Formats: sequence, C-alpha cells, structure tokens
Amino acid sequence: MVGNIQITTGWYFFLFSLVGACCGLLYSVFKGEGEPLIASLGFSGIAFAATYCLICWLGDEFKRVGLKGRDVSKADRRELPETMGAVCAVVYLMVMIIFIPFPFYEYFVASTSGGGNRDVTVEMVETGRKLHRFPHNKLGEYLSAILSLQSMAILGIADDLFDIRWRHKLFLPAISAIPMLVMYYIDFGVTNIVVPLRLQPYLGQLVNLSWGYYVYMAAIAIFCPNSINIYAGINGLEVAQSIAIAVFIMINDLMYISVVGHPATDSHLFSLYFLLPFLGVSMALWIHNKYPSKVFVGDTYCYFAGMTFAVVGILGHFSKTLLLLFIPQIFNFIYSAPQLFKLIPCPRHRLPRFNARTGLMEPSRGQFMRPPKWYISLMLKTLEKLGLIKLWTDDNGTVLEFSNMTLINLWLVRMGPMREDKVTRGLVWLQVACGALGLFIRHKAALLVFPYDNLKLADFEKLMAAVV
Repeated sequence: MVGNIQITTGWYFFLFSLVGACCGLLYSVFKGEGEPLIASLGFSGIAFAATYCLICWLGDEFKRVGLKGRDVSKADRRELPETMGAVCAVVYLMVMIIFIPFPFYEYFVASTSGGGNRDVTVEMVETGRKLHRFPHNKLGEYLSAILSLQSMAILGIADDLFDIRWRHKLFLPAISAIPMLVMYYIDFGVTNIVVPLRLQPYLGQLVNLSWGYYVYMAAIAIFCPNSINIYAGINGLEVAQSIAIAVFIMINDLMYISVVGHPATDSHLFSLYFLLPFLGVSMALWIHNKYPSKVFVGDTYCYFAGMTFAVVGILGHFSKTLLLLFIPQIFNFIYSAPQLFKLIPCPRHRLPRFNARTGLMEPSRGQFMRPPKWYISLMLKTLEKLGLIKLWTDDNGTVLEFSNMTLINLWLVRMGPMREDKVTRGLVWLQVACGALGLFIRHKAALLVFPYDNLKLADFEKLMAAVV
C-alpha cells in the first residue's frame, strides 16, 4: 500500500464497522425527525475514519514534496511526515460543509407541507412577497464560522510551507475572525458585561464596552491559536490538550442543553455541531501523533484547533468560560512573555532537550551573550528562588544560562528529567485538572463575585431583563 503507516486488518475491520454504524445513524436521521445532533455524531465517526486512513495513505506523499522533519527527541532522529494537521482541517471543513442542511432540516421539511410546497410557514415582507420563514441569521453564523476556519487553515498551511515570522503572523488570526465578528454584530450585538457585586454600587449592574468588546473578541481569536502553537513540541501534546479543552467545552454545552427550555440551548447546540467532528478528526490524528509519534501535526493543526475554540466561544456566547478552560495556556503565555518580548534571549525553538545517553527529556537552555542587566538578573534569581526557573551562573554569580521559559521546561525543572511520553501525560492531566477547575469557577465560585449563574433558567432570565 502507498504510505509509510500500515493499516492493520483489525483497524480496517474497526473503521468499516464504524463507518457502517455512522451511516446507519444518518439513515435514521433521514427516516426520523432529522435530529441534527445525531447527524453530527454520525459525521464525526466518518471524519475519524477518513482522517485516520488519509494520514496513513498520504504520509509518503507529504515527505516527497518536502513536508517532513526529524524527531529530535529520539535517539535515531527518525524522519516523519509533517503538516498532518492540514489533513484534519480539510476533512473537518468538508464534513462541516456537508452537514449544513441538517441543522435546518425542520425548515426544509418539518415546517413545510413537503414537495416544495411552503404554505405552512410563510411571512409577509414589505415588498409583498411571500417568503419561507428561515433562520438566515443562524445560517449566517454557521457560514461565517466556516469562513473563519478556512482562513485560519490557510494561514497554518502557509506557515508550515514558508515558516512565517512571529511578528508577521501574530495578528493574522484577527483578520480570519472578521467574518464571525461581523456576524456577531449583525445577529447578537450585545457588548455589555456584568459588573462584580462589589463594584455595582459604583458602576451599576452592567457596563457597555461598545467597540472595546469587539477588540476583546479579536484578542481571543488571536490568543487561542497562538497559545496552542507556543505550548507544543513534544509528541501528542498539541492534539491531547485540544481534545481535553474540547471535551470540557462539550461538558459545559451539555449542562446548558440539559436544562429544559433554556434560551441558550441553540448557542450550545451550535457549539456541539462544531466540536463533535473536531473531536473525531483530532482523535484520529492523536493516534498517529502520540508517543512514539509517526507524524507531526505542524502549525496548521494548532491554528485550526485554536480558531475552532474561538469560533464556538464567540458565536456560542461563552467566551469568558472559554478562557477559564485555557488556564495552562494563559500561564504558559505569561510565563513565556519575557522571552517572547525579547527581555531575555529567545531561541528559535524552545523544545526540551533530549539526552541521548539517558533517553530522557531535560529543560532546554537560553544563553546570554553578554551579562544581563541588573534588573533582569534580579528577576531571574527571584524566579529561581520560587522554583520557577533553573539558572547556570559563573563563579561571580553572573547568569550565563537559564532554562527556557515554557510550561514544558518548567515541568521538567520541577519534576526532573523524564521520558517524553511521561512529560506529555503529566501535562495532559494538568490540562484536565485545570479544565475541571475552570468549570467549577464558572458555575460555583463565580457566584461569590457575580450575582448570577446563567446556567440556572431563573438567573438567565434576570440577566436578560437587566440587559434589555
């Protein structure tokens, strides 16, 4: 077979069975009431099978055109196909396009008399024409989300091909976010935020941020893709952290959907429609990318995954909840800031160093070409006392080298050298713990600061009344 990864007989049997079961789900949707969530589940399974097979079949082709790299964290420095995140993105986008009719099934069939006759649901407009009552705003949201994701995937592929510099690509996600921000303005347009209880006597219950809220949403669109991209570099971490984030967002969605009659149900269904297929393609990629990796995901996957989360957070109207699920990524960004903003030397790659003699990962180092200024030295020595960095100094105490400031290297500083798969496993469990903490803060601890938890129907209605 063509490709460098063999699909075993057992996997063929599993994939054929999975696709058959998913086709059965889709058939039941056509024969039933067109439940879109069931259809999305079916398409997710098909997306998993398609992604798994395509990664196997296309590996050699990617290497042939130069999309390849060496796994420097292995003793044999094996050569692997790169940019496999592009396969995920393409399969995902194709599935999401094919899925378009399903969320609107009732408007095509259930709310009409069938056979193209639309007498059941019509409305008069100023021109006197009779039009089918259709949720054009929801379709607009869906299409704007796909357009933003397509733009982000193109940026990721361009970065993998041309290795775009950080200063050039940092703000490009904001451009990709324009379609969904325009749709947010047209369809929803709420720019109020709830004021914490202690500040309400001075500021009132709500504050309108106006255009500042759109700057905030654009910042989320910039942060989510880039935060995953800089928190990466060891086998399986990029995909595993994305899967963990997606699962916790889905748990939050299901919490709202389980409340009968909750006004936010449609927004969270929208989120699930986008996350179920994302989970399908990501699981297929993770199987190939986990330790020992057979493929590299490339920047494409990081951008595509981050923008998927930004899309569901912004158009699903839970962007603040989304940030609570990015606690490790936020910490990694803040911790990396001195290097990212060139306060201290920042090498091109800050991956942990592989010790070929022990087979373990160790913190990689940044090096000063000249003695650091006194305030930089003070900052680094303070971080060392807090256990947040490791320094190497000369006899006079001048800092010569330091462990690169990423959460991955910090994990190795605190836990000591360990095998690559154990590093990934520890960081993924950290992501899971932070995700559970984020949901606890959102729905329990936040009540100490804010008056409402909009998960409760009564509180949601009070909040909406305040907005109006």
